Amino acid sequence: MINFNLPQIIFSKIFRAVVEFELIDEGDKILIGISGGKDSLLLTYALACLKQRTKKNFELVALTIDPKFSEDFREKISAVKNFCNELEISHEVREIDIAALIREQDNKNPCYTCAYFRRAVMNRVANELGANKVAYAHHLDDAVETFFMSLLSTGQLNTFQPKTFLDRTNITVIRPLIYVRESEIKKFTQRFEILKSPCPFDGFTNRQRVKNLIVELEKDFPDLFWHLAAAMRKNSIGELWDAPKTRQEMRETYFSFK
Repeated sequence: MINFNLPQIIFSKIFRAVVEFELIDEGDKILIGISGGKDSLLLTYALACLKQRTKKNFELVALTIDPKFSEDFREKISAVKNFCNELEISHEVREIDIAALIREQDNKNPCYTCAYFRRAVMNRVANELGANKVAYAHHLDDAVETFFMSLLSTGQLNTFQPKTFLDRTNITVIRPLIYVRESEIKKFTQRFEILKSPCPFDGFTNRQRVKNLIVELEKDFPDLFWHLAAAMRKNSIGELWDAPKTRQEMRETYFSFK
């Protein structure tokens, strides 16, 4: 039996997310998206740990997507396969030429294109393998950055959910790391062999800009991150204006001035 060494603070945060948002049910088959980066390595390790430490009966399988960003990626992911083997988790690899798809759609955001096709492959493989859930390694920093990006880019208060049912594919997406900070992940995964992202846009995205902006603003507003995290909750809404009225709704009042 594997001797898991997951810090209690991280395990507690993951377990809280699983319980609070009801992420795992008896008999689930969960497909884990594992890229070889720090976040997905922790997710895979943590779910294997959770499977061993609790009485809930569920199955884990893992999938790595080769986006064809580099020629030697197949060689590098042997480390991911070994990692999964050590955890006694079946590991699959699928290729999709996302690099070519991005070139073909050069008028679109490359991150959007990449995410769209990655999700499509994950859902398809989940159905092939009989998995009813897909687990992604998005953490608390990702959620806060998405929330802030939405405000800056669209004027809407929006972020991804810890649990989402996709009715078209009959798949439920879960994010067990939703309460874990990125700094905690970095510290713990120093012991693992981490693959550098092959993405040519890594470090030059709008998300990275927002990540850097939050760090910069925290110099003057030390609690900014936690205030943004609190603002993501539905019960955080204070006094806001009503939605704009249509011309028809304002018609009677308008003509009362004539």
